[in-house]
This record gives sequence, structure tokens and C-alpha cells, in this order.
Amino acid sequence: MSHVVSRPEPGSARDPIELALAYGLIVFVLWMPALPQRILSPVALVVTLVIVLARRPNWDELGVGWRGLVPSLWILPAAIVLAITSLLVAQRIGTLHPLFKGDFKHIAGYVVWTLYQQFLLNDLFMPRLKRLLTSESVAVGVATVLFAAAHLPNLWLAGATLVWGAISCALFRRYRNLYALGLAQGLLGVCFAVCVPDALHHHLRVGLGYLRYHATPPGR
Repeated sequence: MSHVVSRPEPGSARDPIELALAYGLIVFVLWMPALPQRILSPVALVVTLVIVLARRPNWDELGVGWRGLVPSLWILPAAIVLAITSLLVAQRIGTLHPLFKGDFKHIAGYVVWTLYQQFLLNDLFMPRLKRLLTSESVAVGVATVLFAAAHLPNLWLAGATLVWGAISCALFRRYRNLYALGLAQGLLGVCFAVCVPDALHHHLRVGLGYLRYHATPPGR
């Protein structure tokens, strides 16, 4: 009588190594001083991109194709409604303030970064965690915690990304498209920046940048 030996899913042995390398590199860069951080950030971007693309996923698997794009577009007006509501509440309670570095270059750069954050969360961490853990819901929970923990020691931002991470993972599982999620995160992030006092979120900084934040004196 022959025995069938089950084989692990292809690439599963690489998953913990890739997760540790990618997340460790991201956290390491976030906790670097400003100058080496600017130098090492492109390195982290390239390394994480190579880790994902080395598996040769197609555009739809990555969520950057047409699949799910139109059905997912409702996310943007929903985010706009939430942003407007938050702005009105912040104005009412007196916490609304101008955006730090509110020019087009910085806002556009921030939105590109939020798109890449969704890429990291849903294309790098989630697939590997799903192969390593007992269930997809557990994988979502772990990915969400990792996503939020990367924003420490900014507790306000970590709390917000804990909620958003879970929501965006669920939405990506349903629509398999990153565009609306990344744009919605960018919009909500800007809204968060102007509705929550800078003294609490330190211009949305994380890692060493959060600890080294110095408030700009009024009128400067």
C-alpha cells in the first residue's frame, strides 16, 4: 500500500524568511535618523518590491489590474464622506488646523506612499501569513498588528492604522484591487493630519522621527 506524502505549498519555506527580512528592514529604516533614512528608504522599497515580484504574480493577483476596480470605487466616496464629517467635527471642537507642508508635491508623495503601504500589506505580508497560519482571519489579524506596530511609537496613528489595516485587508480580499484602497488611505491620512493636533501625531511621523519631533513655534 503506497503512502501519499503531502508537499508544502511551493515557496512556503521562504515565507518566514521573506517576512522577517521585509518587516525587519522596514522597521530598521523607520528608526534611522533622517539622513540615513533618506538613503536607505529606496533600498527598502526595491528589496520589498523584489520579494513580491520574485514569485511572478500577475497584475490581477497584485491588485493593480482591472479586476475589481469598478466595484471597489465606492470606497472613495465613502472615504470622502468620512473625511468631510471628520473635518466638520474637528472644526466644531477646535482641533482643525492647516496641513504641515500642504503643497502638491508633498501631498502627492504621501498618496504614492499610501498606495505602496497597501501593496506591502496585501501583496507582501498577507499572502505569506496566509500560507503560514491556520486561517485567513488569523492572518488578517497578524498582518493588521504588524501594520499598526510599524507606526509606533505614534500611538494615535498606530490606533488608526490598526482599524484601517483590518478594513483594508477585508476590502482587498473582496475586490482584489489596490487603487481605491491606496487613494482612500491617502485621503484619510491627510484628514487625520489636519483634524488631530500636531502635538499628538507629530506630523504623522513614526519611529525615531516621532521622538525627535519639535513643534514649530506659532507664526513660523
